[in-house]
Amino acid sequence: MLIAIIGGGASGMAAALAAAEHPGAQVVLLERQARLGRKLQATGNGRCNLTNLHALQGGYHGDAPAFHEYALGCFPPEETLQWFRKMGLYTVAEESGRVYPYSDQANSVVDVLRFALEKPNIRVELGCEVAKVKKTPLGFHLEWAEGSLDCDRLIVACGGLAGTKLGGSMSGYQLLRSLGHRCTRLRPNLVQVKTGWAGVVSLKGVRANCRAQILHNGALVRQSVGELQFTECGLSGPVMFELSRDVCQEKGSWVCRLDFLPEMDEKTLLEELQRRRNTQLSAAELFTGILHNRLGRVLTQAAGISPGSPIAALDDGQLAEAARLAKQFDAALTEPLGMDSAQVTAGGIVTAEFDPATMESKLVRGLYVCGEVLDVDGDCGGYNLHWARSGCNMRRRSCCGCPPPASAS
Repeated sequence: MLIAIIGGGASGMAAALAAAEHPGAQVVLLERQARLGRKLQATGNGRCNLTNLHALQGGYHGDAPAFHEYALGCFPPEETLQWFRKMGLYTVAEESGRVYPYSDQANSVVDVLRFALEKPNIRVELGCEVAKVKKTPLGFHLEWAEGSLDCDRLIVACGGLAGTKLGGSMSGYQLLRSLGHRCTRLRPNLVQVKTGWAGVVSLKGVRANCRAQILHNGALVRQSVGELQFTECGLSGPVMFELSRDVCQEKGSWVCRLDFLPEMDEKTLLEELQRRRNTQLSAAELFTGILHNRLGRVLTQAAGISPGSPIAALDDGQLAEAARLAKQFDAALTEPLGMDSAQVTAGGIVTAEFDPATMESKLVRGLYVCGEVLDVDGDCGGYNLHWARSGCNMRRRSCCGCPPPASAS
């Protein structure tokens, strides 16, 4: 049996390894770029957050949130780590549940996958951008610029549109549409969001742990706690990535409300600021020892306080306003950056058209999908790479002709 896999990213490589386990299977992995796992090498700022120990506790989104549950249940994080360990990859887990290679290098993950693919029944073809897929009586016919292939089973693992500079493209969506599948609206996720607040320029590079709330026309949409990073044009960092999929999806007022001291109440903060009137410090140092110096000065100025004024001369009203802004600072949001900057695509091929127990198409027999091309996306922190791996056992079983468990249908 010949099994073709389109896409040599995280999900494609994992699918090839799973399919190759079946006796008699011949696997061809087709990747349009010059090397495998290019986007994988860039994840986690080059560290590759390959899974999350809390991946079974939620953190996934899409048109049918329960779709991923069966696949995740079959491959919990602990089993995924064992899978990598068998290939020689050592890992380390942080308190947050994020798991990284012990080397702290994404290249380690790509290398162990690439070495694992060196099997007699796996052939890797690079520089093959499949342009056409046709269903045939015996399977599928694939065509690309310089060649073609006939196969018995087909797995589409092209990834999503996000990260276009690293290889993200529309190819997977287009191929599956040509076979009759539908696609939901695509939008960037895990991405920086632009703000209309002019003061953000002076905070470029500043990081702060905070609680961030997304408000649409004054109503809370979503919130999270974590590290925020200011850029020259907006808000970034893990906490913003986690909230970005919901930003500016409808018309109206979009605001990010920031609490820079989520573990301190406003009354306690005000009392601390009032005590500082007994010092010789200027207002520019009002938040010294509490917040990043530049952030403290920006908040002080936003409260209408001159940086050169002595703290001793500030009245209760001025200090109360400074404390309020530290606990509730509103930054108007304009739009997320585009797909070039996004780490993940929100939206994708409609999951209702696939069997969650096998990942096989309900429309085209012998066609399977995996990873980001489906309308499933996860939160920041290893959830998306965990999803890319999780469905492979179902695809292996189904590609081999074995029926799924009755409980999963």
